[in-house]
Amino acid sequence: MAKYAYAPLSVDENRRRPHRDVSNNERDDYLVHERMPMCVGMCVLLAIVYVLSKTGDTSVDPHSVRAGGGGQSSMPNVVTEPIPETAPVKPAVQPAPVAEVVEASDVPPAIAKPAEPCNCDGLVDPATVTMGDLRAKALANTPPHIIECAKAERGESQAACHLPTETRFAALKQKGATLWMTGCSGAGKTTIATALEDKLVKEYGKHVYRLDGDNLRTGINRDLTFSEADRAESVRRTGEIASLFADAGVITMVGLISPYRKDRDEVRKRHEDNNIPFYEIFLDVPVDELKKRDPKGQYEKVASGELKHFTCIDDPYEEPLNPEITLKTHELAIEESVNLLFKKLSMDGILEGAPKLTPPGLPNPDGDELIDLHVPSHLKAERVEEAKTLPKVLISDIDLNWLQVIGEGWASPLKGFMREGTLLETLHFNSILVDPFNLTNNAMRLERKTDFDNYSPHQPPTRVSMSVPITLSCTSYTKEAIEKSDKKAVALVTQMGETVAILRDPELYENRKEEIVTRMFGVIDMDHPYISHIYSGGPYLIGGEVELLDRIRYNDGLDKWRKTATELMKEFEEKGADTVYAFQTRNPTHAGHAYLMRSAGEDLKKQGYEKPVLWLSPLGGWTKSDDVPLDVRVNQHEEVLDAGLTHPGGLDPETTVMAIWPSPMVYAGPTEVEFHAKSRRSAGASYFVVGRDPAGMKGSPNAVAHPDDDLYDGNHGRYVLQNSPGIGNMKMLSFVKVMYDISDNVMKVPDESRMEDFISISGTKMRLLARNGAVPCSPTDIPTDLVEANCIPSGFMVPKGWQGVVDYYKNAGDQGRWIPWSQPRIDPPVDDRTIVEGGHFGSTSFVLKSKDYESFWHDIPMRPSGEGDEIINLITEIPMYMTNKMEVNKSGDGNAISQDKNKDGSPRYYKYGTPFFNYGLIPQTWEDPAMISPDGYGADNDPLDVIEVGSERLMMGSITPCRILGSLELIDEGETDHKIICIALTDKDASKIHNMEDLDRIKPGHTARLLDWLKRYKTADGKPENSLSQDEPTTVQEAIDIIAETHERWRKLCGKTGVALADIDGIDGFFLDSPSCRGD
Repeated sequence: MAKYAYAPLSVDENRRRPHRDVSNNERDDYLVHERMPMCVGMCVLLAIVYVLSKTGDTSVDPHSVRAGGGGQSSMPNVVTEPIPETAPVKPAVQPAPVAEVVEASDVPPAIAKPAEPCNCDGLVDPATVTMGDLRAKALANTPPHIIECAKAERGESQAACHLPTETRFAALKQKGATLWMTGCSGAGKTTIATALEDKLVKEYGKHVYRLDGDNLRTGINRDLTFSEADRAESVRRTGEIASLFADAGVITMVGLISPYRKDRDEVRKRHEDNNIPFYEIFLDVPVDELKKRDPKGQYEKVASGELKHFTCIDDPYEEPLNPEITLKTHELAIEESVNLLFKKLSMDGILEGAPKLTPPGLPNPDGDELIDLHVPSHLKAERVEEAKTLPKVLISDIDLNWLQVIGEGWASPLKGFMREGTLLETLHFNSILVDPFNLTNNAMRLERKTDFDNYSPHQPPTRVSMSVPITLSCTSYTKEAIEKSDKKAVALVTQMGETVAILRDPELYENRKEEIVTRMFGVIDMDHPYISHIYSGGPYLIGGEVELLDRIRYNDGLDKWRKTATELMKEFEEKGADTVYAFQTRNPTHAGHAYLMRSAGEDLKKQGYEKPVLWLSPLGGWTKSDDVPLDVRVNQHEEVLDAGLTHPGGLDPETTVMAIWPSPMVYAGPTEVEFHAKSRRSAGASYFVVGRDPAGMKGSPNAVAHPDDDLYDGNHGRYVLQNSPGIGNMKMLSFVKVMYDISDNVMKVPDESRMEDFISISGTKMRLLARNGAVPCSPTDIPTDLVEANCIPSGFMVPKGWQGVVDYYKNAGDQGRWIPWSQPRIDPPVDDRTIVEGGHFGSTSFVLKSKDYESFWHDIPMRPSGEGDEIINLITEIPMYMTNKMEVNKSGDGNAISQDKNKDGSPRYYKYGTPFFNYGLIPQTWEDPAMISPDGYGADNDPLDVIEVGSERLMMGSITPCRILGSLELIDEGETDHKIICIALTDKDASKIHNMEDLDRIKPGHTARLLDWLKRYKTADGKPENSLSQDEPTTVQEAIDIIAETHERWRKLCGKTGVALADIDGIDGFFLDSPSCRGD
C-alpha cells in the first residue's frame, strides 16, 4: 500500500525543521506554525470568491470585460451559449469591493461586510485587489505537495511513485507530446487538429485528444473571462492539463489563440522542465485571408464596429519567435498541413513507444534495439583465447552470410541462430513475439532455451516481422562433441578454418527439414536450389546467441560497399535524409530502373519529405548459379552513380547510397520479400521498392505444380508484403511498367496516345543483346528489331555500365573471373617454404608448390635423416580445422597441392564437421592398387595418408617430423585406404605420447573420435558410412611395416626396382618426372 504524507515545502524548510529527537507534539506544533500563512491565504481567497458571488451587477454581459484589463475585471455569470474565439469587449463594470490580503502570518484573514464601502481594519482593500492579482500571488507561493509513497518520503524523486515513463510509453506504443496550435481566429487550428486526430486515431490507432475553447471554456475554464489575466490563466490551466495528458502518453493537441508570447513560453517551460515534448505550431495566415474565410462571421462584425478589441485586429497577437512548425494554411491543402505534422511526429519517434534510437526520419529496427554483436576491442583477445578452448562447429559460406546478417543487425531483434521456439513462430506466423521493455517479464524469451512444458502467463506485447528461418545445422559428430563438452559455448569455424564467432548457451534440436521447406516455400520442387541446400544440411540445428570476433570481410575487392546496419544509418544521416527508400537489385540497373527510383523520390517529396535518400541495395549473399555475379552488378552500379544525372540511366550520388545487403537469396517468393523489407528497415529504410514476383524464380522441370514456370504468382509478393503481420509502418513502393521512348531516348511510363514511339526491352532481350556484344544504336534512327540490328539504344544504360554487362555475358563461362556472391577469400595458411600459383585459395585453380623440391610426393625424403623407423616426414595438405579438401595432385606438374573437385567441377569441402587433426601424406609412398588386403580390397592408388593428432595447427605444405603411433585401415568405397596416426615431434605432448594407448591416456576419447570421423565423414554428402577392417588401431610396428611396404611400391613406381612403367597398372597421367623419381 502506498504511504501518503505531506512533503516539506522546500529544502530550506527541511533545514529549519526540528531535530528528529524532538517529541511528536513539538514537531506537529512546528508544522502548524510553518504552514499557517498558506492556510490563511487560502481562506482569504475562498472569502473573496464568496464576496464576489454575492455582489456586483448580476446582469453583466459575459463579454463585457476589457481585454488586457487585469484591474477592471468582474466575475461573469455562467455562460450557457457558444462563446466566440475572440470575444467582443464592452465598457468594464466597476467590481464590487473586496477585502485586501494582508501578508502577515500572525494576523487572521477578515472579510469586510458588503454594505460597508471599506472595512479599514488593515486587512483587505477591495479597491486595489483583483482576481488576477490574487491568482498571481497564490501561484507565486510554493504550494504543499503530496508525498505519494514511502520511497519519495525517503528522499527519492516523486517519479519513484509512478509507473516509469519509458514503461508506459512502451506499453502504449507511442509517446506523449503536446502540439500547441496558435494563430488568429480562422487560421485553421481546429480544422487541422481535427484532421490530424482523424489520421492518427483511425489509421494508426494512436491515443489522441484535442483541447480547445469548446471543451475548456465550458468546463475547467468556465470561470474565466477574456481579460489579459484570465487569458493567461486559461493558457496556464490548459498547459497544465496538456502536460498531464502528454505525460500519460496521450498525443495532445491544443487549439488556442493564446496571443501572448510570455504565456506560451511558460507552458513550454513547464513541459521542458518535465521532459515532455512540446511543439509550438504557428498557423501563419495573413489577416486579409482570414477576413475572406471568416467562418464565424467575426471579422465582419469587427469591420462593422460591432466587435471591439478583437485579437489580431485591434488587440495584440504576439507571433512565436521560434516555433517548431509554421503552417501557412492559405498555401497548403489540409492534407499537406496534416502530413507535415505527421512527418514531424514520426521523425521524432512520437508515434513509437520505444526511445528513439535512430536519426530523425529513420525508423527504429524491429525490437527497438540496435544490434551490433561484434566483440568490443578491449575484450577481443580474451574471446579469441576462449574460442580456442571450445568445441568447434563448422559453418558453410552460406552460414557465414547468415552470421553476418545476424551480427551486423540486419535481422533485429535476433542475436543468434534461431532457437526452436523462435523457428516455430517464424514458420507458422511469419513473425515473432518480443518484449523489449520487459512489460510481461519476457524480455529474454528469444535468448532462453525453448521450454515446451512451461509457458509465460502473459503473451509478449509486440509482434515483429520474421518470415525466413535463420538456422545453423550440424551433424551428429558436432552434436556429440557439444554434449560431451563441459563448456557453455561453441566456436564457429568457417570452411577455411577461421574461427569467426562464439555461440553461447547452445540449444540442440531436430532439423525438421520437411516442415521447414513446406512452411517456408509452399511449393514442391526438390531441385529448387535453396530447398536442396536445406535438405543437404545436418540432422540437427543449433540455436544460440553469437559474438563476432571480428568484422566479416570477404577480401574480394567489394568490402568497401559492405556496411553494417548502424554504419549505413550514419551515412543516411550524413546525407541529411529525412526518409530512406530501398531498391534491391539482382540485375544490372538500366534506365527503366533509374526512372522508377527517381520517380519514387519525387513522390516522397510530394508527401512532404525534403530529402528522401535512395538506398541502392545489391543483394550480396548466396545466389543461384545463373544469376548475375555480385561483382558485375556492383561495378555496373558504380558506373550508374558516376554518370549521375548526365545520363537517363544514372542516379544522383548526392541523394543515393549504395551498400551491399549481405543476406543469401532463398527464392521463397512472398515469404522472402517480407524479410527483405524488414531487414532494410533495420538500417533505416521506411519504404521498399517492390517489383513483380519479388524473390521468385521458375520451377525446375521436376517441380510438381509449376515445372519450368513461375513458382509464385507475380502479384502475390506485393500483396502479402503490404498485409503481413509485424510489418509495421514499412511502406511499399510498386513498380510501374516503363518502356523506351525513341523520340527522346528516355525510359518512362508509355504515353497511350503515341504507343508507336515506345519499344519494350525485356530482361531476356537485354541478355541476348549483351551476349551478342550489341553496340549503341543511332540516337535518331532506332530500329524496331534491336536483335536483328544488334544495337542497344543509347539511353537504355550508362555506356560504361553496358560495356561491363557485355563483357560478362560474352565471358560468363570463365568462372575464375567473377565473384558470384560473398565468399571469403583469405590468405592460405601455407608454409614459408612454399609458393602460391594460380587462382585464389578456395578456387579449383589454386596451386601450392615447394620452393625447395620439385615434387612434394617424390623428392622429399620419407623420413628425416638420421631418424629411426618410428619417425616419418609429414607433408601437411589440410591444416587443422580447415575443410577444404586439399591434396597432392598426382597428375599435375610437380605434384603440387591443389583443391580437390566435386563431380560438377566445384571445390570439394568436408561437411561432416571441423577436423580436429592435421591431415597429409608420407612422401615416397604409394598404395599400389595391386596390394590386395586380406578382405580382398585393393589399395586406393594414392600416397599413404597421415593423421597428425597434436594440439597445434600445421601449415599447408610444411614438412614435419612425426612419431608413428599406429594406424587404421579404412575401407572407402571398396578400396583400402590406410591412415597412419602420428604426433609431431614439436607438439607439447610429443614426449608423453608414443603409441595409441598413450594417446587415449593423455587425450581421452581421441581414438573414438577418429573412428567416428573416418566411418561417417562422407554421410554429410549423402553417402553411406565407411567401414574399417578392424576397430582397433594397429601397433606402432604394424604401422611401420605398412609404411615400409608402400615405400617399396613407390620405389617400383619410380623405376627403382627395374619395373617398367608399362608393367604398372592404373598410373596413366601420373607425374613421375622429378629428380627422385623417373626424372633425369
